[in-house]
Amino acid sequence: MFRSIYSVLKDQKEAEDAAQEVFIKIYTSLPKYENQGFKTWITRIAVNHAIDMRRKKQRRKEEMAEELESHIGGSLADDVELEVIKRERQKLVQQRLKEVPANYRDVIYGFYIQEKSYQEMASEQNVQVKTIETKLYRARLWIKTHWKEEDFL
Repeated sequence: MFRSIYSVLKDQKEAEDAAQEVFIKIYTSLPKYENQGFKTWITRIAVNHAIDMRRKKQRRKEEMAEELESHIGGSLADDVELEVIKRERQKLVQQRLKEVPANYRDVIYGFYIQEKSYQEMASEQNVQVKTIETKLYRARLWIKTHWKEEDFL
């Protein structure tokens, strides 16, 4: 069995580990054995397990290569720069939210920042869900008319 596994994996340590795992698989699969060539049956289990291990190893290599490529492709300086820009935009939006009328600010803050549902906000404010929908609609209109996209670039 070890030779069959080794022929697939081509690594002694991995083949030894796989052989131990195969013994466990064989033991747990004994009730499924149908008395048709025991040696063939255990060899098939061993080879299939070795193939699965090789596929997993190959997949891990590909994932690591992609991850490494993404880190190398986008340098650390780019990541830091993007993070700084993101934080500056967040600060600007929070400052500009202070300009929004208070009744609109509450629904904007609740829906977009705290990610509350209409129902949650309605129950907190003791109003109907439709009232929250209307306030949010009007708040969006207010923002569209008073804010310009260029202010945030």
